[in-house]
Amino acid sequence: MNAIAEQTDVFSRFAAFTVAAELIESGLYPYFLPLEGHEGATVRRGGRELIMCGSNNYLGLTADPRVRAAARDALDVYGSSCTGSRFLNGNIDLHLQLEDELARFLGKPAALVMTTGYQTNLGVIAALLTPRDYVLVDKDAHASLVDGCRLSGAKVRWFPHNDATALAQALEGLPDDAPRLVVVDGVYSMEGDLCDLPAIVAVCRRYGARLVLDDAHGLGVLASGRGTAAHFGLTDQVDLITVTFSKSLASLGGAVAGSEEAIHYLKHHARSLMFSASMTPANTASALAALRILREEPQLVDAVQANAAYIRRGLAEAGVETGASTTPIIPIPTAGALETLSAWHRLIDRGVYVNPVLPPAASPRLRTSFMATHSVGQLDRVIEAFAAEADLIRPRVCVPSGVTSA
Repeated sequence: MNAIAEQTDVFSRFAAFTVAAELIESGLYPYFLPLEGHEGATVRRGGRELIMCGSNNYLGLTADPRVRAAARDALDVYGSSCTGSRFLNGNIDLHLQLEDELARFLGKPAALVMTTGYQTNLGVIAALLTPRDYVLVDKDAHASLVDGCRLSGAKVRWFPHNDATALAQALEGLPDDAPRLVVVDGVYSMEGDLCDLPAIVAVCRRYGARLVLDDAHGLGVLASGRGTAAHFGLTDQVDLITVTFSKSLASLGGAVAGSEEAIHYLKHHARSLMFSASMTPANTASALAALRILREEPQLVDAVQANAAYIRRGLAEAGVETGASTTPIIPIPTAGALETLSAWHRLIDRGVYVNPVLPPAASPRLRTSFMATHSVGQLDRVIEAFAAEADLIRPRVCVPSGVTSA
């Protein structure tokens, strides 16, 4: 291949990407690891049992026999797939039951179920916005929200994380007749901190902006599981709430909740819904069973919060910084990429599984998350493991670094 052809060949980028190969060779490659078994609070890898401190299975319901039974029953009744879009032949009564019960649980008139949480955010944002609109996005917003904004063609304006004053200034500078949408997370997936929703809502109301709240990590964790808007008593002030089922609801899928008019519009304009096969029956039944358990057993929310508080206290006593987290997501900052991977590897050796995070997703850190089903004994082992690796952990607050991807 001549020089010009190499410059124009998009596949030429493959050869330049060497980081993963180098990490694999060094034994420090932390991604796409095959797990042999997954029982909620523990996993098995290489024949060893590890305490799982990297899952978003906040309530531990993936191992609940009622959730598993619901999936098996749906498989028997409906088969393995709906084999089509909900817009055409892929709509089943389980989808409608889940929408009805989820909307009532979240305190919204209606909901719309989609195939994944990512597709939900992509479809909602891209369907709502046009190139003449403005969308104002928190700099730490999830990648799916960012991608939806980009896909829409709207004019994107970023504001510093949780900075309602900067948001107000940005809205003040828009043309008076410009449609505007504000997009935030409820719980931020890399920091574990909450959106300053009261301040954000006040600014949106003052400047006539609609508000979309991605509550992927708030559902099942705050306000008896009802999420961030309910936590602040602002459900009626948030126009659209998006959620995912792959975290507290122990399944795969996503949904948006809002007014009847908004949901009707999105049903006919969200391309990620219209042109994707629907949630499988087993996934839908699993999410529905988990939602019912959450509704009937809010003590699970108390348990996950108690476990998170226990870990924060224990790590603080061990001299390990945990950032601004007030949720089961607890980031542990590290000195750099090598230290992150080394600490991750050594924690695995000590029987603790965590998630190493590197730029551009966020500044170097170990992202930990905890479940209602972790025992005190398991949590103590985690604290001991971190204390033993304190030489690789930097005692300072994590610094947000833009778009997250978890």
